[in-house]
Amino acid sequence: MSKLDNLKLALEAALGSNVRSLVCDRAELTLTVNAADYLSVASVLRDDPSLRFEQLMDLCGVDYSTYRDEEREGLRFCVVSHLLSVTHNWRLRLKVFCLDDEMPSIASVNDVWSSANWFEREAFDLYGIIFEGHLDLRRILTDYGFIGHPFRKDFPTSGHVEMRYDAEKKRVIYQPVTIEPRDITPRIIREDNYGGLH
Repeated sequence: MSKLDNLKLALEAALGSNVRSLVCDRAELTLTVNAADYLSVASVLRDDPSLRFEQLMDLCGVDYSTYRDEEREGLRFCVVSHLLSVTHNWRLRLKVFCLDDEMPSIASVNDVWSSANWFEREAFDLYGIIFEGHLDLRRILTDYGFIGHPFRKDFPTSGHVEMRYDAEKKRVIYQPVTIEPRDITPRIIREDNYGGLH
């Protein structure tokens, strides 16, 4: 029996009906759980002796609205965590979908893994996902006055406002975006004997 099979059996035994799906793809396991079970599952993943996922390596948001350039049915926003068990030397991807697409929110796992702090702030800043119970949920990468969440698929590529230094006012100012949309068509040069072809 492989190490991955052992992990799959341990997850099924420890989590039981809390497992919404457990998929093995490219020698990696992805566990999906319901939003209501997320915090309790995170605690079990950390504390159960057969699992012992002591470290949260990464946590990010995902906007599935046009996944793989196709319209997608189902919930739009997902929180994906990558976990490491130093004790058992195995990894796990944990996924949970936010139930409300208009105001995505999910429980914070900051009390389970303290490394979630800045990761959750990043997912809030870039995707607008609210982590309930997070004690310092504020922007971390964009400016404090930034409007919107730039990693959402419906956020305009050019943004809403631009920032520049005004020499007259001697300060940074915000103004509506002045970039005009344009089509970029590459110029094609054809040579008769390019690459030795005739």
